[in-house]
Amino acid sequence: MRVILVLSEAMSATFLVMQYLIRYFTLSLFVFTLTLNVNLQAEDFEQDWSKYKNYPVPEWFQDAKLGIYFHWGVYSVPAYGSEWYPRWMYFEGRNVHEHHTQKYGDPAEFGYHDFVPKFKAEYFDAKEWVDLFEKAGARFAGPVAEHHDGFAMWDSAATPWNVADKGPMRDITGELAKEIRKRDMKFIATFHHARHLFRPNHPESFTEEYPNGRYFWHSHFPDVPALDGVENDDELKYLYGRLDEGQWLEEVWFEKLKEVIAQYSPDIIWFDSWLDKIPENYRKAFIEHYYNHAAKKDKEVVVTYKQTDFPESVAVFNIEKGGKVEISESVWQSDDTISLGSWCYTDTLEVKPTSMVVHGMIDIVSKNGILLLNVSPKANGIIPDDQRKVLLEMGEWLDVNGEAIYATRPWLIHGEGPTGWEEGRFGGMKTTNVYTSQDKRYTRSKDDNYIYAFVLAQPTMDETVQLSSFAEGAAAENVKISGIELIGSSKKVQWKQNSKGIQIKPTKGFTTDIALVYKLTVK
Repeated sequence: MRVILVLSEAMSATFLVMQYLIRYFTLSLFVFTLTLNVNLQAEDFEQDWSKYKNYPVPEWFQDAKLGIYFHWGVYSVPAYGSEWYPRWMYFEGRNVHEHHTQKYGDPAEFGYHDFVPKFKAEYFDAKEWVDLFEKAGARFAGPVAEHHDGFAMWDSAATPWNVADKGPMRDITGELAKEIRKRDMKFIATFHHARHLFRPNHPESFTEEYPNGRYFWHSHFPDVPALDGVENDDELKYLYGRLDEGQWLEEVWFEKLKEVIAQYSPDIIWFDSWLDKIPENYRKAFIEHYYNHAAKKDKEVVVTYKQTDFPESVAVFNIEKGGKVEISESVWQSDDTISLGSWCYTDTLEVKPTSMVVHGMIDIVSKNGILLLNVSPKANGIIPDDQRKVLLEMGEWLDVNGEAIYATRPWLIHGEGPTGWEEGRFGGMKTTNVYTSQDKRYTRSKDDNYIYAFVLAQPTMDETVQLSSFAEGAAAENVKISGIELIGSSKKVQWKQNSKGIQIKPTKGFTTDIALVYKLTVK
């Protein structure tokens, strides 16, 4: 029902004046409030940042030790090269460009966005995936929420390029979060989208000329004729990052984070490199927003970062495809992949042996680290059998030996043995070592009643296992042991402790292709 008020000319004039005044004061209040907010971010945010200095790392995270995530998206469709296909397809002279041109045509005619309808995920089953992750021994899991390519793996209102509106036409992240929490696992969402913005004027960008454009290292999509005009398309500009930086920071980079936080309340948010290209006030605003959200939900959450993109006092440091050389005083994380090549599925992907994956985890845990392991599903939603085999074998090993991994803490020394280390590409040491039976790693129970000694290859039946860390003059010379068990075996272990350390005779009939674990009871 509409009520029409008829006013006299005088009353009407008075009403208009009042309307004007109300609008004026409302606008003034809005501008004043906005000014306060801008000043807070630009000048006074350090006070808010400092509230989270020495933000405690949750004990559940320190206990978890193993998480699983996956590089899966539109870049999985071509199944060639790597997850960086959307970038390298535009560079003449590169294998990816040649492959793309031969199979799909000129990138100017068949662009990256043309792969989106082919990303159907028709066999994706969140329950089946999470069952597999749980069997593998993961204590947390979740998706690459968005890679550098601008395609969101959740139901997003911030971009038209998302799984609910295009491609699979379903909320992949929502389905996974629901299944993960059913199993009392923690949920992680990883973000790589700091590189997504087109930054042709960034002072550190490489601008050398290529046959078909400019490199622009800090932009995922380059400046090439094939992408001319995408900034004028209301949809394509959101996929290719061709927005004004201020608009992109507020309406895309930050808004996507806020969406995932509001819709799925992740327990861990992990950031890839290039986060340093996001202005510091936005990084501070994110920390404030996420930790405040967690407090309201009564959740203990984790943020991880690479390089120096956050202060160590507010987030957990992460090394890509690498580990620490020695024990770290603070908890840290390594993200590594199940393969020796690409992070996403390709038709030539070489998967690591289970022993290499588990040895990497053991080494990381012995140094106060957590492993975030990547798997590489096919575009149709199937996790290949060779990857499933590794996950299930890892889970079987953890079913037996998990007490030496989960809820443990680093010991006096991380390990011993002859195998050295090589420097990783992204810092720390490579996680692809091949170890011998003389290589050992250690963890301890939180109550200090037990020490766990890992032997990283099967000794021969006439080989004595030597724990030299207990020798006279070594780190544990004063630690006395009252008993030793071989986890998984009911047979009595024959051993002795003297000035040379601890010597353990092999247990007949008990072998492993991965690692033996001895449980030492402290006197």
